[in-house]
Amino acid sequence: MSQRELRFEKGEYYHVYNRGCNKEDIFRDKENYVYLLRLMEEGLEAYDATLAAYCLMPNHYHLLARQDSETPISELIQDVFNRYVKALNKWAGRRGTLFEDRFKAKHIDKEEYLIHLCRYIHLNPLQAGLVRSVEEWEFSDYLEWVRKRPIRFADPRIIRANFRTPEAYERFVMDHAASKEFELTHRNYLLD
Repeated sequence: MSQRELRFEKGEYYHVYNRGCNKEDIFRDKENYVYLLRLMEEGLEAYDATLAAYCLMPNHYHLLARQDSETPISELIQDVFNRYVKALNKWAGRRGTLFEDRFKAKHIDKEEYLIHLCRYIHLNPLQAGLVRSVEEWEFSDYLEWVRKRPIRFADPRIIRANFRTPEAYERFVMDHAASKEFELTHRNYLLD
């Protein structure tokens, strides 16, 4: 496998994502999601990183992470998902790869894109037709952003710096037209 061109640096944010091989599910039931989040919590502490926003979908995931040390964030992602795949394979009695390729990562080099990317991440379940309201999807940190669930991962600094109230972020997320415009004009930060 060729070496990754992206250089991971301390203090920088990265949109990290991947999907299941042949677009198959990577999460089979609620316990799979819960287990991955537990691994992520352990990994964030061990690798000194911050998860600013996330959404786990049945066949893919999105993470917006900040590298807080010199250890590349790629090591965190590899460790967490290698452990997850091994456990899922054992649990499901399967073998082989779970993901279509190694994870993808985009450096978020402009601060203005951070909140737009968070909105894109949080809207994923709604836009995929899995829920009728963003609040219904429990495997993202949207409820943390709008203070309807205790903060476990969300980076409160980003939230406070950009939104005076939880309702302000709710309005921002529900502004679908702007979200579609962002998706069209900033595709290089989203999926390939």
